[in-house]
Amino acid sequence: MDEAKLESFVHKALGDIGSALTASLVVIGDKLGLYRAMANGQPVNAAELASRTATTERSVREWLSAQAAAGYIEYDAATQKYRLPAEHAVALADEESPACVLGGFQGMTAAMRAAPKVENAFRTGKGVGWHEHDPELFVGVERFFRPGYNAHLITEWIPALDGVRAKLERGARVADVGCGHGASTIIMAKAFPRSTFVGFDYHQESIESARARAKDAGVSNRVDFQVAAAKDYPGKYDLVAYFDCLHDMGDPLGAAKHVRESLAPEGTWLLVEPYANDHVEDNLNPLGRLFYSVSTLVCTQASLAQEVGTALGAQAGESRLRDIVNRAGFKHFRRATETPFNLIFEARA
Repeated sequence: MDEAKLESFVHKALGDIGSALTASLVVIGDKLGLYRAMANGQPVNAAELASRTATTERSVREWLSAQAAAGYIEYDAATQKYRLPAEHAVALADEESPACVLGGFQGMTAAMRAAPKVENAFRTGKGVGWHEHDPELFVGVERFFRPGYNAHLITEWIPALDGVRAKLERGARVADVGCGHGASTIIMAKAFPRSTFVGFDYHQESIESARARAKDAGVSNRVDFQVAAAKDYPGKYDLVAYFDCLHDMGDPLGAAKHVRESLAPEGTWLLVEPYANDHVEDNLNPLGRLFYSVSTLVCTQASLAQEVGTALGAQAGESRLRDIVNRAGFKHFRRATETPFNLIFEARA
Protein backbone atom coordinates (compact mmCIF):
# COMPACT_ATOMS: atom_id res chain seq x y z
CA MET A 1 0.00 0.00 0.00
CA ASP A 2 1.36 3.41 -1.05
CA GLU A 3 0.25 5.54 1.91
CA ALA A 4 1.11 8.80 0.15
CA LYS A 5 -1.01 7.80 -2.87
CA LEU A 6 -3.89 6.85 -0.57
CA GLU A 7 -3.69 10.18 1.25
CA SER A 8 -3.58 12.08 -2.03
CA PHE A 9 -6.67 10.25 -3.29
CA VAL A 10 -8.62 10.88 -0.08
CA HIS A 11 -7.86 14.59 -0.39
CA LYS A 12 -9.07 14.50 -3.99
CA ALA A 13 -12.27 12.69 -2.96
CA LEU A 14 -12.93 15.22 -0.19
CA GLY A 15 -12.44 17.98 -2.73
CA ASP A 16 -15.01 16.35 -4.98
CA ILE A 17 -17.48 16.15 -2.08
CA GLY A 18 -16.92 19.85 -1.50
CA SER A 19 -17.50 20.50 -5.22
CA ALA A 20 -20.81 18.65 -5.11
CA LEU A 21 -21.93 20.73 -2.14
CA THR A 22 -20.72 23.91 -3.82
CA ALA A 23 -22.95 23.12 -6.81
CA SER A 24 -26.03 23.19 -4.57
CA LEU A 25 -24.90 26.47 -3.01
CA VAL A 26 -24.44 28.01 -6.47
CA VAL A 27 -28.05 27.12 -7.33
CA ILE A 28 -29.21 28.70 -4.06
CA GLY A 29 -27.18 31.82 -4.74
CA ASP A 30 -28.63 32.07 -8.23
CA LYS A 31 -32.24 31.59 -7.16
CA LEU A 32 -31.96 34.09 -4.28
CA GLY A 33 -30.23 36.71 -6.41
CA LEU A 34 -27.10 36.73 -4.24
CA TYR A 35 -24.68 36.85 -7.16
CA ARG A 36 -26.67 39.53 -8.96
CA ALA A 37 -26.66 41.64 -5.81
CA MET A 38 -22.84 41.42 -5.76
CA ALA A 39 -22.36 41.93 -9.51
CA ASN A 40 -21.21 45.54 -9.13
CA GLY A 41 -17.97 44.28 -7.61
CA GLN A 42 -18.22 46.33 -4.44
CA PRO A 43 -17.27 44.68 -1.12
CA VAL A 44 -20.21 43.65 1.02
CA ASN A 45 -20.76 41.99 4.39
CA ALA A 46 -23.40 39.41 5.21
CA ALA A 47 -25.84 41.88 6.72
CA GLU A 48 -25.66 44.18 3.69
CA LEU A 49 -26.14 41.34 1.23
CA ALA A 50 -29.02 39.91 3.25
CA SER A 51 -30.70 43.32 3.26
CA ARG A 52 -30.36 43.66 -0.52
CA THR A 53 -31.82 40.21 -1.18
CA ALA A 54 -34.49 39.93 1.54
CA THR A 55 -32.70 36.97 3.11
CA THR A 56 -31.42 36.27 6.62
CA GLU A 57 -27.95 37.39 7.71
CA ARG A 58 -26.87 34.16 9.39
CA SER A 59 -27.52 31.93 6.40
CA VAL A 60 -25.97 34.46 4.04
CA ARG A 61 -22.87 34.68 6.24
CA GLU A 62 -22.30 30.93 6.06
CA TRP A 63 -22.96 30.92 2.29
CA LEU A 64 -20.42 33.71 1.77
CA SER A 65 -17.78 31.84 3.75
CA ALA A 66 -18.42 28.63 1.79
CA GLN A 67 -18.22 30.52 -1.50
CA ALA A 68 -14.98 32.19 -0.45
CA ALA A 69 -13.48 28.83 0.54
CA ALA A 70 -14.47 27.47 -2.88
CA GLY A 71 -12.79 30.41 -4.66
CA TYR A 72 -16.02 31.75 -6.13
CA ILE A 73 -15.84 35.04 -4.25
CA GLU A 74 -13.04 36.91 -2.45
CA TYR A 75 -12.76 37.68 1.27
CA ASP A 76 -10.87 40.61 2.85
CA ALA A 77 -9.97 39.72 6.44
CA ALA A 78 -9.16 43.33 7.29
CA THR A 79 -12.65 44.62 6.45
CA GLN A 80 -14.45 41.27 6.90
CA LYS A 81 -16.19 41.90 3.59
CA TYR A 82 -16.70 39.77 0.49
CA ARG A 83 -16.43 40.68 -3.18
CA LEU A 84 -17.51 39.02 -6.42
CA PRO A 85 -14.73 39.65 -8.99
CA ALA A 86 -15.88 41.02 -12.34
CA GLU A 87 -14.57 37.93 -14.13
CA HIS A 88 -16.67 35.68 -11.88
CA ALA A 89 -19.72 37.93 -12.17
CA VAL A 90 -19.75 37.35 -15.93
CA ALA A 91 -20.16 33.62 -15.30
CA LEU A 92 -22.44 33.81 -12.26
CA ALA A 93 -24.63 36.88 -12.76
CA ASP A 94 -24.90 37.58 -16.51
CA GLU A 95 -27.46 35.34 -18.25
CA GLU A 96 -26.48 36.68 -21.68
CA SER A 97 -22.76 36.00 -21.36
CA PRO A 98 -21.37 33.03 -23.32
CA ALA A 99 -19.42 32.27 -20.12
CA CYS A 100 -22.56 31.89 -17.99
CA VAL A 101 -22.48 28.61 -16.04
CA LEU A 102 -25.67 28.96 -14.00
CA GLY A 103 -27.69 26.59 -16.16
CA GLY A 104 -25.05 23.92 -15.80
CA PHE A 105 -25.30 24.00 -12.02
CA GLN A 106 -29.10 24.07 -12.13
CA GLY A 107 -29.33 21.22 -14.61
CA MET A 108 -26.71 18.98 -13.07
CA THR A 109 -27.98 19.28 -9.50
CA ALA A 110 -31.39 18.33 -10.91
CA ALA A 111 -29.84 15.35 -12.70
CA MET A 112 -28.42 14.14 -9.38
CA ARG A 113 -31.95 13.84 -8.00
CA ALA A 114 -32.54 10.95 -10.41
CA ALA A 115 -29.75 8.91 -8.78
CA PRO A 116 -32.16 6.32 -7.26
CA LYS A 117 -33.81 5.78 -10.66
CA VAL A 118 -30.44 5.51 -12.37
CA GLU A 119 -29.24 3.05 -9.73
CA ASN A 120 -32.23 0.84 -10.52
CA ALA A 121 -31.60 1.25 -14.26
CA PHE A 122 -28.08 -0.13 -13.77
CA ARG A 123 -29.72 -3.34 -12.56
CA THR A 124 -32.53 -3.57 -15.10
CA GLY A 125 -30.94 -2.03 -18.19
CA LYS A 126 -34.21 -0.25 -18.93
CA GLY A 127 -32.81 3.28 -18.68
CA VAL A 128 -34.42 6.46 -17.38
CA GLY A 129 -36.44 8.57 -19.82
CA TRP A 130 -35.81 12.29 -20.22
CA HIS A 131 -39.37 12.92 -19.07
CA GLU A 132 -38.69 11.01 -15.84
CA HIS A 133 -36.23 13.60 -14.54
CA ASP A 134 -36.81 16.54 -12.22
CA PRO A 135 -38.28 19.45 -14.28
CA GLU A 136 -35.36 21.63 -13.14
CA LEU A 137 -33.19 19.58 -15.51
CA PHE A 138 -35.14 20.82 -18.54
CA VAL A 139 -34.81 24.45 -17.45
CA GLY A 140 -31.15 24.11 -16.52
CA VAL A 141 -30.13 22.41 -19.76
CA GLU A 142 -31.73 25.21 -21.79
CA ARG A 143 -29.94 27.83 -19.68
CA PHE A 144 -26.66 25.94 -20.03
CA PHE A 145 -26.73 25.62 -23.82
CA ARG A 146 -28.33 28.96 -24.71
CA PRO A 147 -25.24 31.15 -24.05
CA GLY A 148 -23.16 28.99 -26.40
CA TYR A 149 -25.84 29.08 -29.08
CA ASN A 150 -26.08 32.86 -28.72
CA ALA A 151 -22.32 33.18 -29.10
CA HIS A 152 -21.70 30.78 -31.99
CA LEU A 153 -24.79 29.62 -33.89
CA ILE A 154 -25.39 32.63 -36.15
CA THR A 155 -21.87 34.01 -36.37
CA GLU A 156 -19.86 30.80 -36.74
CA TRP A 157 -21.79 27.55 -37.11
CA ILE A 158 -24.25 28.46 -39.86
CA PRO A 159 -21.64 30.39 -41.89
CA ALA A 160 -19.44 27.27 -41.76
CA LEU A 161 -22.09 25.33 -43.75
CA ASP A 162 -21.87 25.51 -47.54
CA GLY A 163 -24.50 27.90 -48.90
CA VAL A 164 -26.84 27.64 -45.91
CA ARG A 165 -26.61 31.21 -44.68
CA ALA A 166 -27.59 32.56 -48.12
CA LYS A 167 -30.58 30.20 -48.24
CA LEU A 168 -31.75 31.35 -44.81
CA GLU A 169 -31.38 34.99 -45.79
CA ARG A 170 -33.46 34.43 -48.92
CA GLY A 171 -36.05 32.38 -47.10
CA ALA A 172 -35.81 28.69 -46.21
CA ARG A 173 -37.75 26.09 -44.27
CA VAL A 174 -35.97 24.80 -41.15
CA ALA A 175 -36.64 21.94 -38.73
CA ASP A 176 -35.03 21.99 -35.27
CA VAL A 177 -35.32 18.41 -33.98
CA GLY A 178 -35.05 17.79 -30.25
CA CYS A 179 -35.63 21.51 -29.73
CA GLY A 180 -36.40 21.37 -26.00
CA HIS A 181 -37.43 24.83 -24.80
CA GLY A 182 -36.71 26.28 -28.24
CA ALA A 183 -33.62 28.39 -27.57
CA SER A 184 -31.83 27.43 -30.78
CA THR A 185 -35.01 27.70 -32.87
CA ILE A 186 -35.76 31.20 -31.61
CA ILE A 187 -32.18 32.39 -32.09
CA MET A 188 -32.29 31.30 -35.74
CA ALA A 189 -35.75 32.79 -36.28
CA LYS A 190 -34.66 36.19 -34.96
CA ALA A 191 -31.58 36.18 -37.20
CA PHE A 192 -33.35 35.13 -40.42
CA PRO A 193 -36.75 36.86 -40.69
CA ARG A 194 -37.47 35.53 -44.19
CA SER A 195 -37.27 31.90 -43.11
CA THR A 196 -39.79 29.73 -41.26
CA PHE A 197 -38.98 27.31 -38.48
CA VAL A 198 -40.54 24.24 -36.89
CA GLY A 199 -39.25 22.86 -33.61
CA PHE A 200 -39.96 19.22 -32.77
CA ASP A 201 -39.61 17.44 -29.44
CA TYR A 202 -41.33 14.41 -27.93
CA HIS A 203 -41.59 16.16 -24.54
CA GLN A 204 -44.96 17.93 -24.29
CA GLU A 205 -43.99 20.23 -21.41
CA SER A 206 -40.91 21.48 -23.26
CA ILE A 207 -42.95 22.22 -26.38
CA GLU A 208 -45.42 24.25 -24.32
CA SER A 209 -42.56 26.24 -22.84
CA ALA A 210 -41.04 26.78 -26.30
CA ARG A 211 -44.32 28.15 -27.64
CA ALA A 212 -44.52 30.65 -24.79
CA ARG A 213 -40.91 31.73 -25.34
CA ALA A 214 -41.45 32.21 -29.07
CA LYS A 215 -44.42 34.45 -28.32
CA ASP A 216 -42.38 36.48 -25.85
CA ALA A 217 -39.59 36.81 -28.45
CA GLY A 218 -42.05 38.08 -31.08
CA VAL A 219 -41.36 35.30 -33.59
CA SER A 220 -44.39 33.06 -33.13
CA ASN A 221 -45.72 34.09 -36.57
CA ARG A 222 -42.75 32.28 -38.19
CA VAL A 223 -42.04 29.59 -35.61
CA ASP A 224 -44.16 26.55 -34.88
CA PHE A 225 -43.47 24.01 -32.16
CA GLN A 226 -44.91 20.51 -32.39
CA VAL A 227 -44.79 17.34 -30.34
CA ALA A 228 -43.13 14.71 -32.53
CA ALA A 229 -40.41 12.08 -32.34
CA ALA A 230 -37.17 12.23 -34.32
CA LYS A 231 -38.23 9.35 -36.59
CA ASP A 232 -41.67 10.61 -37.56
CA TYR A 233 -41.79 14.42 -37.67
CA PRO A 234 -43.55 15.65 -40.83
CA GLY A 235 -42.48 17.90 -43.68
CA LYS A 236 -39.61 18.71 -46.03
CA TYR A 237 -36.86 21.14 -45.05
CA ASP A 238 -33.90 23.01 -46.51
CA LEU A 239 -32.10 22.70 -43.18
CA VAL A 240 -32.58 20.15 -40.42
CA ALA A 241 -30.75 20.99 -37.18
CA TYR A 242 -29.88 18.68 -34.30
CA PHE A 243 -28.38 20.45 -31.30
CA ASP A 244 -26.77 18.19 -28.68
CA CYS A 245 -29.45 15.52 -28.96
CA LEU A 246 -28.59 12.72 -31.41
CA HIS A 247 -26.62 10.84 -28.76
CA ASP A 248 -29.70 10.89 -26.46
CA MET A 249 -31.86 9.04 -28.99
CA GLY A 250 -32.65 5.35 -28.74
CA ASP A 251 -32.27 4.81 -32.49
CA PRO A 252 -29.85 7.43 -33.88
CA LEU A 253 -29.53 5.50 -37.14
CA GLY A 254 -33.31 5.53 -37.63
CA ALA A 255 -33.35 9.24 -36.78
CA ALA A 256 -30.57 9.93 -39.30
CA LYS A 257 -32.48 8.04 -42.00
CA HIS A 258 -35.54 10.17 -41.31
CA VAL A 259 -33.45 13.33 -41.58
CA ARG A 260 -32.37 12.23 -45.06
CA GLU A 261 -35.97 11.57 -46.04
CA SER A 262 -37.10 14.95 -44.72
CA LEU A 263 -34.47 17.05 -46.51
CA ALA A 264 -35.49 18.99 -49.60
CA PRO A 265 -33.23 18.68 -52.66
CA GLU A 266 -29.81 20.20 -51.86
CA GLY A 267 -30.83 20.30 -48.19
CA THR A 268 -28.36 20.23 -45.30
CA TRP A 269 -28.25 18.50 -41.92
CA LEU A 270 -26.57 20.56 -39.20
CA LEU A 271 -25.45 18.16 -36.47
CA VAL A 272 -24.03 19.59 -33.23
CA GLU A 273 -22.67 17.19 -30.61
CA PRO A 274 -20.59 17.51 -27.43
CA TYR A 275 -16.87 17.72 -28.10
CA ALA A 276 -15.22 14.30 -27.87
CA ASN A 277 -12.23 12.49 -29.24
CA ASP A 278 -12.69 8.98 -30.63
CA HIS A 279 -10.82 7.12 -27.88
CA VAL A 280 -11.62 6.98 -24.17
CA GLU A 281 -8.03 7.70 -23.16
CA ASP A 282 -8.15 11.00 -25.07
CA ASN A 283 -11.26 12.13 -23.17
CA LEU A 284 -9.89 11.60 -19.66
CA ASN A 285 -9.79 15.29 -18.81
CA PRO A 286 -12.07 17.81 -17.01
CA LEU A 287 -14.40 18.16 -20.01
CA GLY A 288 -14.61 14.40 -20.45
CA ARG A 289 -15.29 14.04 -16.75
CA LEU A 290 -18.27 16.39 -17.09
CA PHE A 291 -19.66 14.80 -20.24
CA TYR A 292 -19.16 11.18 -19.18
CA SER A 293 -20.81 11.95 -15.85
CA VAL A 294 -23.89 13.64 -17.26
CA SER A 295 -24.05 10.89 -19.87
CA THR A 296 -24.14 8.24 -17.13
CA LEU A 297 -26.98 10.03 -15.32
CA VAL A 298 -28.96 11.38 -18.28
CA CYS A 299 -27.89 10.75 -21.89
CA THR A 300 -27.12 7.03 -21.90
CA GLN A 301 -30.13 6.32 -19.68
CA ALA A 302 -32.42 8.32 -22.01
CA SER A 303 -31.32 6.24 -24.98
CA LEU A 304 -31.66 2.93 -23.12
CA ALA A 305 -35.23 3.87 -22.18
CA GLN A 306 -36.20 4.11 -25.88
CA GLU A 307 -36.55 1.66 -28.73
CA VAL A 308 -33.28 0.07 -29.96
CA GLY A 309 -31.31 1.69 -27.12
CA THR A 310 -28.08 2.33 -29.03
CA ALA A 311 -26.78 4.48 -26.15
CA LEU A 312 -24.12 6.44 -28.03
CA GLY A 313 -23.39 8.52 -24.95
CA ALA A 314 -22.30 12.14 -24.79
CA GLN A 315 -18.73 11.25 -25.82
CA ALA A 316 -19.55 9.43 -29.03
CA GLY A 317 -16.76 11.04 -31.07
CA GLU A 318 -16.56 11.84 -34.77
CA SER A 319 -15.88 8.32 -36.07
CA ARG A 320 -19.01 6.78 -34.52
CA LEU A 321 -21.13 9.73 -35.67
CA ARG A 322 -19.70 9.49 -39.19
CA ASP A 323 -20.54 5.79 -39.31
CA ILE A 324 -24.17 6.45 -38.41
CA VAL A 325 -24.52 9.28 -40.91
CA ASN A 326 -22.95 7.25 -43.72
CA ARG A 327 -25.10 4.20 -42.95
CA ALA A 328 -28.16 6.44 -43.15
CA GLY A 329 -27.32 7.16 -46.80
CA PHE A 330 -25.57 10.51 -46.58
CA LYS A 331 -22.69 10.78 -49.05
CA HIS A 332 -21.24 14.00 -47.66
CA PHE A 333 -20.16 14.40 -44.03
CA ARG A 334 -17.58 16.81 -42.67
CA ARG A 335 -16.59 18.60 -39.49
CA ALA A 336 -17.59 22.15 -40.40
CA THR A 337 -16.16 23.81 -37.28
CA GLU A 338 -15.76 23.27 -33.55
CA THR A 339 -15.62 24.99 -30.19
CA PRO A 340 -13.93 23.76 -27.00
CA PHE A 341 -17.30 22.23 -26.06
CA ASN A 342 -18.96 21.20 -29.33
CA LEU A 343 -18.31 19.48 -32.66
CA ILE A 344 -20.31 20.93 -35.58
CA PHE A 345 -20.92 18.69 -38.60
CA GLU A 346 -22.46 19.18 -42.03
CA ALA A 347 -24.18 16.29 -43.81
CA ARG A 348 -25.81 16.17 -47.23
CA ALA A 349 -27.39 13.34 -49.20
